[in-house]
Amino acid sequence: MARPELVPADPGWPEQFRVIRDDVGRLLAGPPRIDHIGSTSVPGLLAKDVIDLQIGVEGLDQADEVVERLAAAGYRPLTDVVADHVPAGVEPAPAAWAKRLLCEPVGRRRAHVHVRVVDAANWRYALLFAAYLRAQPRAAGAYAVAKLRLAALCSDSDVYSDAKDPVCDLIVQAAEPWALATDWQP
Repeated sequence: MARPELVPADPGWPEQFRVIRDDVGRLLAGPPRIDHIGSTSVPGLLAKDVIDLQIGVEGLDQADEVVERLAAAGYRPLTDVVADHVPAGVEPAPAAWAKRLLCEPVGRRRAHVHVRVVDAANWRYALLFAAYLRAQPRAAGAYAVAKLRLAALCSDSDVYSDAKDPVCDLIVQAAEPWALATDWQP
């Protein structure tokens, strides 16, 4: 695996997300939600140049149907990924952290399509993480510094992602009181 490559924020990322969202939405005839998540959804935040989007579904059976439909259109399922990491101290109920993951069709703009159950812990986590960083530029700046330092220390993207997980967990911990104070809802 290659060393993680972070790039400066691209003001075109939101539009690139919309193009992918519209393509996925057309292929699926309207899932409940498709959200822009991850670092490319936070204005000004450096990131790996991969658009992350989250499809919210009613259950894992529907998640598998989404994967089949997108795979038929060229999206590539990453079948070795079936769950998100579980933050320390959180109940590791498998259903709360289950997901399906696909990447873009060959020759298309790099993207990761996360399929998660609406209201599951990992669905909420992804939305809260991005919302908090969009609302708190200082937290986003600190996260950018952590990402740069981890990328310099990590020889491959998998190690980088694993090392970054606890940093994201700390951000979500800080985001919880913010969510209560602002009455944030996914």
